[in-house]
Amino acid sequence: MTAPPPPPLPYQYGPAPGGPPPYRQAPRTNWWAIVSLVFGLIGGVVISLACGVVGLIKSKEYGRGRGMAIAGIVLSVVWMVGVGVAIVIFGVFGTSTGNVTATDVAEGDCLAEIPEGDRVLRVQTVDCAQPHAGEVFAVLMVPDGEFPGDAAIAAYSENCAPELESYAPSAVTDDSVQLYVLYPTEETWADGDRAVTCIATTDPPRAGSLRG
Repeated sequence: MTAPPPPPLPYQYGPAPGGPPPYRQAPRTNWWAIVSLVFGLIGGVVISLACGVVGLIKSKEYGRGRGMAIAGIVLSVVWMVGVGVAIVIFGVFGTSTGNVTATDVAEGDCLAEIPEGDRVLRVQTVDCAQPHAGEVFAVLMVPDGEFPGDAAIAAYSENCAPELESYAPSAVTDDSVQLYVLYPTEETWADGDRAVTCIATTDPPRAGSLRG
């Protein structure tokens, strides 16, 4: 006679064979890199650069954000280069051509056309290599003080003729060259205008400076 089989053992809880799976921490959001990218897109160069550098360092710790940080830094550099180029272009060409205040023109500037009217506030300047109707050959400053009157200003404007002979001697004997003068009025004098601007006009317009 055989003995009955033993009763089954109660179910036991325990770790799965091989041990528990290793715990993995979810990657953290690299806000430094995100801020760098956003400000790089809108031109916030300082913030973008600073956050980009920090985001690049933190990308090793956070496990993400390296690409955004690099993009933010690159965009910042592009903005800086673009602004630098714009400043250089404006510095070279911004004050020499375009619609400028009449009192801002200087000797050697060329005018696209001769302004009309008794009161001239702005003039259109162009490169002297292009066809133009006038060329500034002198800017004389009237002595400061009370407004001397229109007659005194007109008399002072007669100093333009000798200046033309000094600026471009050949223009004095050129019948196509005439004189045009911009001078302060009582109203502009009160605003600080003291400039008598001597302009040599040519009809028809010509390309190239009178000085050759």
